[in-house]
Amino acid sequence: MCGRFASLLPPEAIARIFGTVNPLPNFAATWNLCPRQDAPVIRRNPQTGARHLDLLRWGLLPHFTQDPAKAPRPINARSETIRTSGMFRAAFATRRCIVPAAAFYEWREEDSAKQPYAIARVVKEGADRSVIAFAGLWESWRAPDGTIERSFTIATTSANNTLRDLHERMPVILDQPDWPLWLGEAEGDPAGLLRPQPDDALEFWKVSRAVSNIRNNGPELLQPLAA
Repeated sequence: MCGRFASLLPPEAIARIFGTVNPLPNFAATWNLCPRQDAPVIRRNPQTGARHLDLLRWGLLPHFTQDPAKAPRPINARSETIRTSGMFRAAFATRRCIVPAAAFYEWREEDSAKQPYAIARVVKEGADRSVIAFAGLWESWRAPDGTIERSFTIATTSANNTLRDLHERMPVILDQPDWPLWLGEAEGDPAGLLRPQPDDALEFWKVSRAVSNIRNNGPELLQPLAA
């Protein structure tokens, strides 16, 4: 699964990397982004087809929701059922998005306590690990008073061999050549992108348990835990 992540790039950098064209939203870096919080999301504008960078709420609220107070608001969507689930299939067909991140966290039971780990792209020659592009789905829900809430969920798949010891699931991470297909800009079957990253693409390290508290937020959360 993916239940916390770090989003560190400023709006200008995300817009440049992903080629978005709309006026930039205002947001700050966060090292501990949690469900029900707003996060930067890249989506294809339904009217123009251009890429937009917007702030959406993490936890999908489908357009058909009757009572948002009782709605489950899933933060993850399993790739195995994403095309057939009543919760996700319409969004998968027409409302796919990309959620940029710098790293994400998973927890493993160690010494009778949950130990958090940070996970990021492996730094390779000529590459920048500052962006992980999660595959997501987005929705737009309209309240009776006309206000609109836009929200998203992150697709997950089975973990690769590198991460399997931490958790059986991992987020679907898109490589840059696959962004147009996922966003609906290129022809093809987006379901083919719902796969784990190669084993050598990601690395992880132990971090402070402070990240487990949603009130904590700072660069120290990503620092490797001293042995």
